[in-house]
Amino acid sequence: MSEKMGAKYEPLSPAEVDGQLALIKRGSVDLVSEEDLRKKIARGKPLRVKLGMDPTAPDLHLGHTVVLQKMRQFQQLGHHVMFLIGDFTGRIGDPSGRSNTRPPLTEEQVKANAETYKKQVFKILDPVKTEICFNSTWQAPKNFADVLKLCACSTVARIMERDDFANRFKNNLPISLHELLYPMLQGSDSIAMESDIELGGTDQLFNLLMGRHLQGQYGQEPQCVLTVPLLEGLDGVKKMSKSLGNYIGIDEPAAQIFGKLMSVSDDLMWRYFELLSDKSMADIEKMRADVESGTLHPKLAKEELALELTARYHNQKAAEEARQDFNSTFVGGGVPEDTPEYACAAGEDSAPIAFLTASGLTESRGEARRLIAQNALSLNDQLCTDAVAALPKGDYIVKLGKKRFLKLAVN
Repeated sequence: MSEKMGAKYEPLSPAEVDGQLALIKRGSVDLVSEEDLRKKIARGKPLRVKLGMDPTAPDLHLGHTVVLQKMRQFQQLGHHVMFLIGDFTGRIGDPSGRSNTRPPLTEEQVKANAETYKKQVFKILDPVKTEICFNSTWQAPKNFADVLKLCACSTVARIMERDDFANRFKNNLPISLHELLYPMLQGSDSIAMESDIELGGTDQLFNLLMGRHLQGQYGQEPQCVLTVPLLEGLDGVKKMSKSLGNYIGIDEPAAQIFGKLMSVSDDLMWRYFELLSDKSMADIEKMRADVESGTLHPKLAKEELALELTARYHNQKAAEEARQDFNSTFVGGGVPEDTPEYACAAGEDSAPIAFLTASGLTESRGEARRLIAQNALSLNDQLCTDAVAALPKGDYIVKLGKKRFLKLAVN
């Protein structure tokens, strides 16, 4: 996978390096190390940028796209990006952040999910400029001698530095031997791919650093490591997750993507702008200042975000239609003119079981709980099934059953 022999590259000026670093560091958390990355960029040779994902689920959501957006920025800067589908490591299961052993996927499940990933990542990455890799290419042929050589490059103490392993060991929870090997296998992918920098979420820092360590052990120049935040879900608290129901899938209908983004709190909106939007930070900061000064309504700013992201995963026409549908439903008469208004503070009072009763929409908490359990409650046209989870700050159209409406402001 080495660059073509004979290719010549012009060194970059300090100003050019600074410009690239400013975009690369936007929205990032860890950079190991900035000095090394600066040297790599200054050579003028396109960096080999690695991002790996195990195909453990069939669909990607906006939380996954934070790191994919960072990958796209590297493409825009002229670097060579390599999207690695962990079809081999996916059969082990990444133990990062896990409190128990992840059930291994079958080869058939991994293949099916991998095909979906290939299709979905090209909604963000330029397919012409993206190298798709599968780590079964070099992992599957390994023999036991290869594995022993790899294992000799680290220690049990080093592996047990990982918080998830340490916590499970402390609490007498089982840790399978194959899980201990996972960071080594992910790290050895960097050797095979000769990566200059590897990207990942903050929960991947240990694995990424293992790749940096192993490259040095195998005589390669160690890769740099860049992590990005884990995106908060629609609740504004927990990380976006399909299992928690606080996600926006990139394959969802345009109207659903737009509507969910409009339900994001005013505060969380700026986090989404920084991590997901293509707008410059200068433009985002100006927009934020306009909102804070009162010259721009936060709903209009949020519409810009929803339009941009909906168009990215569908097209501009579909995004515009989604906006029109949203406004006609929630602004232009989709709710009765005499819909009551109710305001409450974020916290216990903003839990559905609390505001439904306090506003008079239900006669008791028992009735509220029963109707929520019957899937009768929707917030901004999105089903709500959690009676006690507090809503973040923002404006909501509450619909209970077919005829009960409420305009809710959580302050």
